[in-house]
Amino acid sequence: MSKHFKEIMNDITTFIFDVDGVLTDGSVNISQDGQLLRTMFIRDGYAMKAAVENGYNVCIISGGSNEGVYTRFKNLGIKEIHLGVSDKVKVYNEYIQKYNINPDNILYMGDDIPDYHVMQLVALPTCPQDAVQEIKGISKYVSHLNGGRGAVRDVIEQIMKTQHKWFQHFDAKFD
Repeated sequence: MSKHFKEIMNDITTFIFDVDGVLTDGSVNISQDGQLLRTMFIRDGYAMKAAVENGYNVCIISGGSNEGVYTRFKNLGIKEIHLGVSDKVKVYNEYIQKYNINPDNILYMGDDIPDYHVMQLVALPTCPQDAVQEIKGISKYVSHLNGGRGAVRDVIEQIMKTQHKWFQHFDAKFD
């Protein structure tokens, strides 16, 4: 029998996130010159930065590609940013081999079919509330929040609170 998500939370050391539909609401605005513009939720960014600062591995694997998105993640301290990815499983395997990460220690949040196969490889597959049914069906945790509206903050905060690192983060910043 597989473990319930609450039982897995203590073992998580690594967060892997898709971008569109997870860190954004899945919509894009198109500028006159054809640039795709995305909106991200500031609280998701704060939680990702807190995770990085507390020693968690944070990785982005996305099919989309945008220089502004790359810059946003780089500014949050994320070092593993993989954009324009057509084979998420291949990038995932390369990433865990590079850092010798056990899949039992990984949370992955995705929202749509391109995330399906990689989500089957991790201990804690999760998704936003507005993910497609196929992804909800394999997720051990479905956030009560939508993509781009705090779902990433939700999972990071839960893991960090379970591991007693959430308020330690605040104490270190405001002493």
